[in-house]
Amino acid sequence: MAEELSSGYIPGDVEPGWYNRWIDADCFRGNEEGTGEPYSIVIPPPNVTGILHLGHVLNNTIQDILARRARMEGKEVLWLPGTDHAGIATQSKVEQQLRKEEKLSRHDLGRDAFLERVWEWKEKHGGIIINQLKRLGCSCDWSRERFTMDEDYSEWISKIFVDLFEEGLIYRGKRMVNWCPKSLTALSDEEVIMKPQRSKLYYMRYRIAGEEDRWVEIATTRPETLMGDSAIAVNPKDERYADLIGKSAIRPFPEKEIPVIADEHIDPEFGTGVLKVTPAHDKADFEIGQKNDLEIIDVFNPDGTLNELAGPEFAGMERFEARKKAAEKLEEMGQLVKVEDYENNVGFSERADVPIEPRISMQWFLRYPCQKEAAEAVANDEIRFRPERWKKTFAFWMDGIQDWCISRQLWWGHQIPVWYRKDMAEELKNRESLDLKDAGANIHVGVNPPADPENWVRDEDVLDTWFSSWLWPFATMRSSQEESTQTLAKFYPTADLVTGPDIIFFWVARMIMAGYRWQGELPFKNVFFTSIIRDRKGRKLSKSLGNSPDPLDLIDQFGADGVRFGLMRIAPTGTDVRYDEDQIVEGRNFANKLWNAARYRQMQGPITDRQLPVADLSIYAIDILAKLQKLESNLANAYEDYRFNELTQLLYDFWWSEYCDWYLESTKGDFSDTASEAQRQATLTTMDVVLERFLMLLHPVMPHLTEELWEKMGFGDGETFLMLTAVPEESVLASVPDEQVTAAQEQVAKIYEAVGRARNLKAEYGLGAKKDVRFILDPSDAAFAESEVFLTLARGAELDLQPGFEAEKGVPAALTAIGKLFLPLDGLIDVDAERDRLQKELTKTEAEVKKVNAKLANENFVSRAPEAVITETKERQKHWQDRAAELEQMIANLG
Repeated sequence: MAEELSSGYIPGDVEPGWYNRWIDADCFRGNEEGTGEPYSIVIPPPNVTGILHLGHVLNNTIQDILARRARMEGKEVLWLPGTDHAGIATQSKVEQQLRKEEKLSRHDLGRDAFLERVWEWKEKHGGIIINQLKRLGCSCDWSRERFTMDEDYSEWISKIFVDLFEEGLIYRGKRMVNWCPKSLTALSDEEVIMKPQRSKLYYMRYRIAGEEDRWVEIATTRPETLMGDSAIAVNPKDERYADLIGKSAIRPFPEKEIPVIADEHIDPEFGTGVLKVTPAHDKADFEIGQKNDLEIIDVFNPDGTLNELAGPEFAGMERFEARKKAAEKLEEMGQLVKVEDYENNVGFSERADVPIEPRISMQWFLRYPCQKEAAEAVANDEIRFRPERWKKTFAFWMDGIQDWCISRQLWWGHQIPVWYRKDMAEELKNRESLDLKDAGANIHVGVNPPADPENWVRDEDVLDTWFSSWLWPFATMRSSQEESTQTLAKFYPTADLVTGPDIIFFWVARMIMAGYRWQGELPFKNVFFTSIIRDRKGRKLSKSLGNSPDPLDLIDQFGADGVRFGLMRIAPTGTDVRYDEDQIVEGRNFANKLWNAARYRQMQGPITDRQLPVADLSIYAIDILAKLQKLESNLANAYEDYRFNELTQLLYDFWWSEYCDWYLESTKGDFSDTASEAQRQATLTTMDVVLERFLMLLHPVMPHLTEELWEKMGFGDGETFLMLTAVPEESVLASVPDEQVTAAQEQVAKIYEAVGRARNLKAEYGLGAKKDVRFILDPSDAAFAESEVFLTLARGAELDLQPGFEAEKGVPAALTAIGKLFLPLDGLIDVDAERDRLQKELTKTEAEVKKVNAKLANENFVSRAPEAVITETKERQKHWQDRAAELEQMIANLG
């Protein structure tokens, strides 16, 4: 043995040291010049503003498991890390700091000075989540860490913009977008969070033009936008309003006649069935306006205040104040009918946490390249989605794909590589549309600025953050000037992507299209979608609910390996994770169980030969080695299907149950004074073989603990890290004949089954903890010779072998695989007291049987109750009936 283990496992004393040793030895580096089969995976880049949460722990633990296993398979592994510049999130952080500490806005500083502040903030705070990932044990190649604002990565962004513009796929125009009135930028759908709100539904009436006293009622949640109404619309099949189509209604203020139009998408059941159409302030209204050539009246300023088009009494007013004011004015005019409470979902800016505005804005858009290739790659399983059901979601989005709004009104990010000649800048920036045909002497689109930059003005917008991250799999491996690199040639396309299904459109689909457009092939072969982590009540984890634990606190308390193992056990494929801290405790307990079992092995002393002595192996040794071999096969299948919770459970069950609870207990006699040295050495060698191989299998999930035990137990060659040690292909039972293995397993299974029956017999009569019980066995095989192990496992004092034994009436018995087993109760219990106890329980049980029988005999209950309730009631009936029969037999056994 290399070094004695301490009395208890303390993760804080082990984990940091091993991580530093791996780093110092360059264990994580992907060798592009290596001859092994490549395996690569790119980390979904966390926001540079981010801190570790349980979703990160789940995602990155899975990636680390895949990377570590691949290394132990002898592959050349590259797990490429990095962070995303997170445009709006990072800019918001710095702006908040400026306001709080210096009472300044970014406009007070100016663009260049503000960006200097952002870079300073990034250098100070941007590495927090990377250091947290290291604490988790992530084996990324940190020498290749990338950032989406790196100089060469930024060149990539400009290059692809230019490529796509020159292909006619990028254009500028006015479209309806999600607008944040606080951050003053367009937002992607992913940056909009829908929140349930308790709103008001305002019923108001518009007069029909040309008719003396005819009105139509309209229901809306946003009376503050009525000043931008261009029409009212009804469903053409709604007979209530059929005669109004083609007429006009009078908008209350600013007063104006607006047409009544028909649109089949109007829901006659919502409100009154009449819709006020405000094309500038609602996406559905915008589409109706486009179809009917309606006037677009934008009554909002970018910051959410109302402008002069809303009328002088509303100009400059905040939008929610304007809502109250509009309702008051309608009431004064006698045109507010009623106001009702109304629950609806409202989109909020994820970062600014204010309601967004649908807004028509001048933005840059992209028509996606390589849509067909991306759709077919997933449909044909060239790229495998796991779980597979996400293929349908992907296909649905690809079928209805819309042009991508790629511009953002921010300063932090990749500035759009478009310059306007100074004397034409204002005209060009305000032009309704702009695309390839407009490029020329007055517009420069390029990776580099014009040769005479003093005569040009650059477009102020930056690109959507997703526009940089969709290049992540390949742009991290080469610069935009290089045709290829050794890294790209070796490790692209990547093998796996682990990500959340919530960004299947925003990131996964776009990466696939980018891969085909710039590399001519798919970017990855498998996509594993992680689950959403919820609490035991089914709620998403969040700081506001107080149900989201800090992973670093968990690591401090239970160790990184305990957190990893515990979380993976409750992460089923394809369904949400129900977080339970008790399972993290179980991860810590499992680490302790392994540590203590290894320490117990050390206490038994050294072995003389590491080769398994086949002739001296007990049936229990052969059985545990066969189960270890089966474990390897089952783990391989679980890895193949990305069933990470199953593989963790397999590891848990083998070690805790098969090895510790059964095998180790069965070996107690091998270390007694009466055991032979050959028997003792065979058991020690078996323990070493199992522990050594098990540490290899467990390492991807619990890397620090296994590496520590590997070294302390003196396994391996004494020089190579466990993480770089290949799991042997040879079976642990290669030298044992198959028929010997089969015979041993059959015999052990019979003994273990009989032990289980013996334990149940003891438990039934309250003797579970007593070790001085005597069993009698009428053996089915007269040559039965495993009495010592049986008694050790069953916790008994004597096993009396009596072929053909006939017990007196009342002696509890059980038929087992090794014969009929009896448990004489003489002197062990007070028979009269036990009979009374059982009779009382039987009386209660019969009452339950009577109650459930009456329920199922009630036709009213049976005809009305849901099927699930009927099934559950029948199951209860069977349970109580079985228990009553069991109690009757136990009473009879007492005589």
